[in-house]
Amino acid sequence: MPRFPKPPEGSWTEHYPDLGTDPVSYEDSITPEFYEREKSAIFKRAWLNVGRVEQLPRKGSYFTKDVDAAHASIIVLRDREGRVRAFHNICRHRGNKLVWSDDPKQDTAGFCRQFTCKYHGWRYDLDGALTFIQQEGEFFNVDKSRNGLAPVHCDVWAGFIFVNFAREPEQSLREFLGPMVTALEGYPFEKQTARFGYSTTIHANWKLYMDAFAEFYHAPVLHAKQSPEKYSAAAQQAGFEAPHYQIEGPHRMVSTSGVRFWEMDSELVKPMEILTRSGLFGPWDAIDLGEMPPGVNPAKCDPWGLDSFQLFPNFVILIWSQGWYLTYHYWPTSYNTHVFEGNVYFMPATNIRERIAQEMAAVTFKEFALQDSNTLEATQMMLETRYIDRFHLNDQEILCRHLHKVVGDWVGDFEGARK
Repeated sequence: MPRFPKPPEGSWTEHYPDLGTDPVSYEDSITPEFYEREKSAIFKRAWLNVGRVEQLPRKGSYFTKDVDAAHASIIVLRDREGRVRAFHNICRHRGNKLVWSDDPKQDTAGFCRQFTCKYHGWRYDLDGALTFIQQEGEFFNVDKSRNGLAPVHCDVWAGFIFVNFAREPEQSLREFLGPMVTALEGYPFEKQTARFGYSTTIHANWKLYMDAFAEFYHAPVLHAKQSPEKYSAAAQQAGFEAPHYQIEGPHRMVSTSGVRFWEMDSELVKPMEILTRSGLFGPWDAIDLGEMPPGVNPAKCDPWGLDSFQLFPNFVILIWSQGWYLTYHYWPTSYNTHVFEGNVYFMPATNIRERIAQEMAAVTFKEFALQDSNTLEATQMMLETRYIDRFHLNDQEILCRHLHKVVGDWVGDFEGARK
């Protein structure tokens, strides 16, 4: 018997009938040709999160972001009026990458009053206007007012900075996010400024890694060695169930029930977790963030553990009941590689114990993520053999099923509209 009630249809998957229940193909994750189609249909059309406003603390602050799947590099900055804006990171003279530090293949960040091209010294102000041409008299009728930096559509929601590479976005950012996501407005993201970040290159398709964090069915098995044997054995025997799934447009979410490690017997937790009062679910001493907006724990699970909001195409916001949150990004670099970025956010620590608890949570998450990474590279290798081309998904893998359907729909709709 399931521990949590299912929808009237008998399963979460059948509650959303457009998904179907047949075995699925992963051809969309192993085909170079399909990745090329994804780039045009998805990454050059969807709103993509590239950071947070805290990365731009004052006028003149900037950071760069290379988005391989959109064939783009951008500068995101706070202009002279304090607005957050984005421009293509390319000089209008001979196409040099305008802003970079020691390695043009690496992102960078800083503060400036203007941008100067390293190649021939052309300069641009914080509004993107071309203000100076080296030896301007040598050129033929160059109108500086028409040769500023090329803008990128940019908007901010709840402190998250999004860009869109379409010539004209088909939806505003708010329309794209929809009510399920915008119902998170009021959550104090802006107060949680203590950040721990990490990134790595994964030799697997970006969707396979999104699948890994879209279900917890694997957790009692794959991550068994991350917990004491007594806890792992009990968790594996019990299996995993989530009390609530929700799908809206291209986005999806799952809520889980809470696990109160601080109430468990010492044999069920690691000695380091007891010492630091922290671990996988974050610091044991909960932070009171005040009244939560309606989008948080929408099913009113009790006890509640977390909400994982998966924003199409490649961004995850995971909100924990203990008063912290994390984000994941999956940036494709080829059909079978991507850069995975994880950022963990807390309220600034007020003492050493709080700081240690935060670091313990951040390190624990990194270890769990690396375990998934290794497994996904093995998955990619075997999918590419194509000896099996259909795979069964259970009801807990509803969000995986939804992601691949939405990707296929976006590609099909885009290509159909062009015919």
